[in-house]
Amino acid sequence: MKKIALLGSTGSIGRQTLEVLANLGTDYKVVALTAGKNAEELEAQARKFKPAMVALHDYEAAQRLTEALADLNIRIESGDEGQVNASTWSDAELVVMAQVGFSGFLPLIAALKAGKTIALANKESLVVGGELLDRLGLLDRSRILPVDSEHSAVWQSMANAQKDEIARVYLTASGGPFFGYTREKLHEVTPEQALKHPNWQMGSKITIDSATMMNKGLEVIEAKWLFDLKLEQIEVVVHRQSIIHSMVEYIDGSIIAQLGSPDMRAPIQYALTYPERKTGLVERYNPFNSQLTFESPDRQNFPCLDLAYRAAETGGTMPAVLNGANEIAVENFLAGKITFIDIPAVIESVMTSHQTVKNYNLKDAVTADRWARQKAEEIITGCKGRMN
Repeated sequence: MKKIALLGSTGSIGRQTLEVLANLGTDYKVVALTAGKNAEELEAQARKFKPAMVALHDYEAAQRLTEALADLNIRIESGDEGQVNASTWSDAELVVMAQVGFSGFLPLIAALKAGKTIALANKESLVVGGELLDRLGLLDRSRILPVDSEHSAVWQSMANAQKDEIARVYLTASGGPFFGYTREKLHEVTPEQALKHPNWQMGSKITIDSATMMNKGLEVIEAKWLFDLKLEQIEVVVHRQSIIHSMVEYIDGSIIAQLGSPDMRAPIQYALTYPERKTGLVERYNPFNSQLTFESPDRQNFPCLDLAYRAAETGGTMPAVLNGANEIAVENFLAGKITFIDIPAVIESVMTSHQTVKNYNLKDAVTADRWARQKAEEIITGCKGRMN
């Protein structure tokens, strides 16, 4: 029996992970669950899967959960400590990191230090700390199993290839709901429109990131650290059908691609069952009567992609600043406080103001994240209606 700790269980990836685990049956056991503040949903999950411990980041929500689960013998924790304890839970053989944003960074470090195998869906952790983890010798790639569909595709397409056999990696992007839009038209888009992804069912933050192309930029940085690649080896290609999830080009000119229906349950299950494959819930892709197209990304109207490359090239604390500023910009867009095209403007302003710390430590990364969030809020408050 494989024992699983799932962090971020009430989010989109977390829910789908539990759906996959329920389908896989008794060979898999959930031993820990965590969430942010959704006590009601976490209670329902705890009653169904009977983990040994659960944790909520929000203290008040954790108190409500303690009362709600008083009839069950489940340990209940809260705050950052609860998240970290779940990621290092002694019984857990595999830790699924499905949190959104910077919240996954400290639990990832703790899990790596504890020698856990990790199914990683929280790309922001490697964006913020990939360089630091690599320098500290904690980035054990044999124990980090990618969950993002693109990185899972690269992982599967690389198989047992040697590093010097890889020429290039193509990360595919759907282009989001606004592919082909002019800058003038992007001025008018609403959060409701941005949340309607053409192919994938995802959480709100990652869906907005997909629309701005920031998600692909974050994936470029994640791929650099996951697969020990140079930035110039990673190229983004727009593939509107989302059938080819990524491709690996080898030095002999061969290209290996991983194809499948656009359903996150497929890469989730592969990470859970690796190195085995098992029958799953995903509808099979039918290659007949389908057309696959590829185009270059529109970097002029969707500048977030190049901002991510710039942050990665700068290194140090700049990727943490990119990520923190983006999270605040997305929050404000969803709240109707800024426009869609203000998102990259805010991020670029924050990045331009940042004094990068090169050989940074954990404290520096946390400080850079907090500074970026505060700076982004200041820019948004002081420049309403004047950014573009």
